[in-house]
Amino acid sequence: MQAALALCFRAFSFPYMQKKIKIGISSCLLGRNVRYDGGHKFDAFLIEALSPLVEWVPVCPEVECGLPVPREAMRLTGDGKSLQLVTIETKVDHTESIMLWTNEKLKVLEQEQVCGFIFKARSPSCGIDDTELFSESGRKIGTCPGIFSRAVRDCFPSLPVEDEEALQEPNIRESFLKCALLCQSKFGN
Repeated sequence: MQAALALCFRAFSFPYMQKKIKIGISSCLLGRNVRYDGGHKFDAFLIEALSPLVEWVPVCPEVECGLPVPREAMRLTGDGKSLQLVTIETKVDHTESIMLWTNEKLKVLEQEQVCGFIFKARSPSCGIDDTELFSESGRKIGTCPGIFSRAVRDCFPSLPVEDEEALQEPNIRESFLKCALLCQSKFGN
């Protein structure tokens, strides 16, 4: 393991890598208008900093599972272990459709050999650990991972994952990239 890490750090220090690292990313961070309000959350700093090293694999769970843009805002309800993705006003439960899509998407991400993932902070589908969790009556009861990010982490426990806010920190960004490079080397790329 130490030898692999040493190789990873040497590879990271080369100014020109042979192949860009495949990184999954919440589509809204790339400037795609996929959010519930029809907007995006383009992160210019993150995209400019990482694009020379990264091949982006954009993902928007809510749109890709068939929900429209714009759409009613949603939130997570449940007890933290069992989650439901429910619209705020009309209380429509989209859990089944997003989980059916998620199960298929995880297979695709594995085939694509994604080596890391950058999620949108606090998103009900993509937040890492900071998504607000509500009771069925609408009372905030805590925070938890988003429904898709939880599935990614459960399926790929060694995959480096961060949100766009954490990656503003140079040390976290460097660590994320080093781990992604190590992951890439395991694929033989």
